[in-house]
Amino acid sequence: MKKEINPHDTTRGSQFEIWRNAPNPMLTFVKKLDVTNLVKASKKKNLKFNMLLDYCIGKAALDQKEFYLLPEGDKLMQFDKIAINTIVKNRTGEVSSCDIEFTGDFDRYHHDYMKYTTEVAQSCIDRDLSDECMVIGTSTIIDTELEFAGGMYSGIFNNPFIIWGRYSKHFFRYHLHLSFQFHHTQMDGAHAGRFLKNLQTYINII
Repeated sequence: MKKEINPHDTTRGSQFEIWRNAPNPMLTFVKKLDVTNLVKASKKKNLKFNMLLDYCIGKAALDQKEFYLLPEGDKLMQFDKIAINTIVKNRTGEVSSCDIEFTGDFDRYHHDYMKYTTEVAQSCIDRDLSDECMVIGTSTIIDTELEFAGGMYSGIFNNPFIIWGRYSKHFFRYHLHLSFQFHHTQMDGAHAGRFLKNLQTYINII
């Protein structure tokens, strides 16, 4: 669940004051990831590549305290859980949104991913956990390889958001470019850099 906290009781108090009224407080980092291990695991174990990458994203975020804080208007909210959002192509050919709680347990996440993405695809009803979890948004553009995905700031959603396209093969390695957008109140560039470094580590060892 989430609760409102005093920003100055956290390490993000000064950043909250600086960025809460900024016209665009979002930053976007782009990193080239080596996803060779994910591709091999996906094929060997017959697992969805995007599920594996979402799992690694959750693992990289799980122990980083900045991911449990999120500005909402003039308030700073603290969460005790996180979730990964994935965009699902539904039965009408359009897309729906599916939030899946993340605890770090692979078997549970795999089960929930397959269960809830299937339900959302069939019902065309979004699954929203934003009142319970700090949600990390993800979106996959499977039709093309991406070099860069620019940030979007609606003024409504401040959640971190991650976009990637198809992976590409060069010799015996697979790579993709991943775009990570985050609110500057939530974290600084160094925190984002650590998250992306840890993401690559989890991809390498899953």
